[in-house]
Amino acid sequence: MLCKPAGLLCVPGRGPDKQDCLSARAQQHWPGALIVHRLDQATSGLVLMARHIEAQRRLSHAFADRQVHKRYQAVVQGLLSVDGAWNEIDLPIAADWERRPLRVIDHALGKPSLTRWRALAQDAEAQTTRIELEPVTGRTHQLRVHLAAMGHPILGDALYADAATQAMAPRLLLHASALRFTHPVHGVACAFEAPSDF
Repeated sequence: MLCKPAGLLCVPGRGPDKQDCLSARAQQHWPGALIVHRLDQATSGLVLMARHIEAQRRLSHAFADRQVHKRYQAVVQGLLSVDGAWNEIDLPIAADWERRPLRVIDHALGKPSLTRWRALAQDAEAQTTRIELEPVTGRTHQLRVHLAAMGHPILGDALYADAATQAMAPRLLLHASALRFTHPVHGVACAFEAPSDF
């Protein structure tokens, strides 16, 4: 389990300037380490890697079968009621082909996408809310798109927030804070947490 800083790619990108990434750094310490899932470059937090191909295969299946439980924390624009209740955003997401890599809510062509969330704390002066998120599905940019669609974009989101909300933070305030899964070899329940730095 690794904790990725915001701004670092999970895997190499195109071009010599995009070769520094989490997987390359991990392979310097653990040769042969394999990426299992990814976070957006702007998102910080927990990333799971495997030490061999069979573990990667089993863990990838666990992600695909929704057997890995993920939690995120974010700070969003606007005030949401802090009552401890879990809420759902159930909106289909599709690629915005003309503005790639952006995604859009598309009720005709979008794939079913479900996010659970609850408000943790408000900052009345800043007019922001800290929330906890649990993506049930795993679409590209799902949390960012869903929160923007409900009128509460994530602070610092350069893709889905307006200029004022982008300017409220020096980075995207989205952090993968917890992962729970069954170990692919010995079957033991594993749980990891990494608090956000914002």
